Order: sequence, then structure tokens, then C-alpha cells
Amino acid sequence: QVQLVESGGGLVQPGGSLRLSCAVSSGFFSYYAMGWYRQAPGKQREFVATITITRTDITNYADSVKGRFTISRDNAKNTVNLQMNSLKPEDTAVYYCNVRMSLGYDVWGQGTQVTVSS
Repeated sequence: QVQLVESGGGLVQPGGSLRLSCAVSSGFFSYYAMGWYRQAPGKQREFVATITITRTDITNYADSVKGRFTISRDNAKNTVNLQMNSLKPEDTAVYYCNVRMSLGYDVWGQGTQVTVSS
């Protein structure tokens, strides 16, 4: 069974930073991409950033977070991280970790709340 455990959310002032982490326990199942999505109140879940696992790793970002957020992974620890800088009130949302399995399905974490407010 694949499990994702997120951590690192919280309350931060505008302009501040937070770092989200997601620990992946996949057992014998392999995956080829990891990412973060978010869902603000009253809105649909939206893409934030992904990292496709290759020799050089390929990252992709939503336009709204480019230049402010950085996705990375630690292969030894099976974690995917999201460093969020210059946070804005509109970044407030529940952030979900996602893993795309090689068998063609997605696994989601339970979500972690990020609130940007003064």
C-alpha cells in the first residue's frame, strides 16, 4: 500500500516562507512523478508543481508560483519538498502531495493547510 505523509504547513505572514515535505512509502510499487497541488476554499484543486523522475529530473510549475516556489526530492529519504518563498495571501490553501504511479494511477496525501495572513 502506498502512503504519503505531508508536513510543514502553518500560518505565515505575507512575504514569508514555508517548506512542505511529503514522505512516500511505496513498498514494491514504483512511481515516476511527484508533485504538489492545492485547493483554496470554494475552488477546485489546482496544479502547483511537479517533478518527473529522470536522470536529470524535470520540474514544472504553475505560472502563479514560478520564481517563488521550488520543488525538489530526496531520493534517499523518498521525500518530495516544496520550498515556498514570497508567500501571498492568494497562496492560502490546503496543499496536497501527489505521486503518479508507474501502473497509471495517482496517490494523494491527506493535505496540509497553508495560511498566508497578517
